Amino acid sequence: MTLIKRNTFRFISCFLWTALPMAAQQPMVMPPFLKAGDTIAVVSPSSSPESAMVAKGCAALREWGYVPVVGPNALNRYHDFAGTADERAADMLWALREPAVKAIMCSRGGDGAVQVLKRIPLSEFRRHPKWLMGFSDVTALHSAVVSAGVMSLHSTMCDGIAARGERDSVNAILRGLLQGELPRYQVPAHPLNQHGETEGMVVGGNFSVFCGLAGSDYDFLTTRAADGLILFIEDTHESISKVDRMLHLLDVRGILGRLRGIVVGHFSKYKSPDAGFADVYDMLHEYLQTLDIPVCYDFPVGHHSGLNLPMIEGCRATLRVGPEGTVLTFIK
Repeated sequence: MTLIKRNTFRFISCFLWTALPMAAQQPMVMPPFLKAGDTIAVVSPSSSPESAMVAKGCAALREWGYVPVVGPNALNRYHDFAGTADERAADMLWALREPAVKAIMCSRGGDGAVQVLKRIPLSEFRRHPKWLMGFSDVTALHSAVVSAGVMSLHSTMCDGIAARGERDSVNAILRGLLQGELPRYQVPAHPLNQHGETEGMVVGGNFSVFCGLAGSDYDFLTTRAADGLILFIEDTHESISKVDRMLHLLDVRGILGRLRGIVVGHFSKYKSPDAGFADVYDMLHEYLQTLDIPVCYDFPVGHHSGLNLPMIEGCRATLRVGPEGTVLTFIK
């Protein structure tokens, strides 16, 4: 399979740009930053968490100077989910609408966040802009929040903040970010990197989750396409051949050829070798090297113990990939 040239999508791209929902015409809203004593709601939009893990996460938030409040249904169990879709959506709506709650942390990922999307009007995210924290399956909610025109935080969750302690560098970045310190990341060079410099809106997360939203009102790749995107991708337990299909889905949709930059994060626990490639980076590079944009590999984001740097979804950033390494700087 070969990458279809970008000019093939000239007509398709024009159609997508003119058919965007109204949210794409609205400027992005940065939620208010937090101060000591603020309340953070802990909710479970996906799989059911262990109560001990939630308790440890809440203890960590208290150490940070915040007041954690666990959602009424956050510890429920229905099949493997944290309650029914209605219960999980109800907790999210409560956290959004409750004036005392200033930010929202998801307890864990897993499966099921997509089930709550139609139960939460996009207008609710816009009406109540609050920092939403989480990753993995929570990518579905990040995509919805960004589609509504609000920034969101792709970050560690209860287990992550509890497991590594207050002095952990990733936890320190998340704490600072909640207080208004936008991060600047500098990571080592990778032999497959494609050099260049660009600026755009950062979106991304779990590759399979956001690909599953293709063409919907919750798909940030179409609702925010006109903003010029820097896409970051990560995944776990997916085969190289499936990642190959998802990459080419972006190409067929006319998305890949309009990206301004790509940040390739962790792809963990996949079957290797697969589809004749040495590893997933080898496969991605074979196709992405045809694009005239900066691409960096092995960026510390995703399913990796302790190396999941917080990313501000919907925020503009500069991306510089050079011989010395990669620098990603978020800007207001």
